[in-house]
Amino acid sequence: MTSPVIPAAVALPLTDERPEPACGCPARRWPHPSQSTRTEPRSTMIAALGSLAAALSITVVWPQVWLSCRHGRTLGLSPTGSWLAVGLNLCWLTSGLLVGDTPQIATHAVVGAGNTAVLAALLLTQPHARSAQVLLRTAAGAAGLAALAAGGVAAVVLGADTTQVTSVLASVTTVVGIVAALPQLLGILFDRAQDLSGMSPARWYLGAGSCASWTAYGWLLGQPTVWLSAGFGLVCAVTTCAVLRTRRPAPPAAPVVPLRPAAAPRRVLAAAA
Repeated sequence: MTSPVIPAAVALPLTDERPEPACGCPARRWPHPSQSTRTEPRSTMIAALGSLAAALSITVVWPQVWLSCRHGRTLGLSPTGSWLAVGLNLCWLTSGLLVGDTPQIATHAVVGAGNTAVLAALLLTQPHARSAQVLLRTAAGAAGLAALAAGGVAAVVLGADTTQVTSVLASVTTVVGIVAALPQLLGILFDRAQDLSGMSPARWYLGAGSCASWTAYGWLLGQPTVWLSAGFGLVCAVTTCAVLRTRRPAPPAAPVVPLRPAAAPRRVLAAAA
């Protein structure tokens, strides 16, 4: 679910340093531009756009959390996408911890909690998703991401350069984050009979707004990795919104209520001759 799949929980300074967006997910890194334009109006506009994108990214998952955890509706959600969303948050959280990036830590702790709650609701409401055979197929990617995060921590503990480790970790996670948007999208495109009542439209509208903000932000900063990643997420989010809009579940048919109650059968009594 992405997720795809992602932003700072604190006020951002008026510089060109902003978190890198994820494809349908929260922001990932804090890219450093080649020049600082703190005093220019353009810098203020970029700062405001980055703050908006970050705020939207944090709120993306919570409509789905409400629908899945409060109402127990998970039909239509991709188990693979849900697992990958949790794994991606773990990698970005690990990267933030290694470099001491407080906004990144806060962001992915909050969003990761939401994605984990959605995954737990999916596993509870869909027993087949807990079977060993299905888990082997759907959770393999998340297990690989967890191993990547653990390997990064181990490398730093053993004396590897933190900057190089986090750079590799971020690069791999960025690529996986883009691919992670596909299971959910392909699932609803190719299975037209699938029940989508467990997918929150608000989550995908917010995701489209977040990706659009990150795309504009990356374009203004001249950072292709930012706007390409967010642009792909925008295409996925808009397509998902269109599918949800055109394939709304039909409202339940109203029960037929008789205008008057049926007459009770009368007991026929034989008359005495």
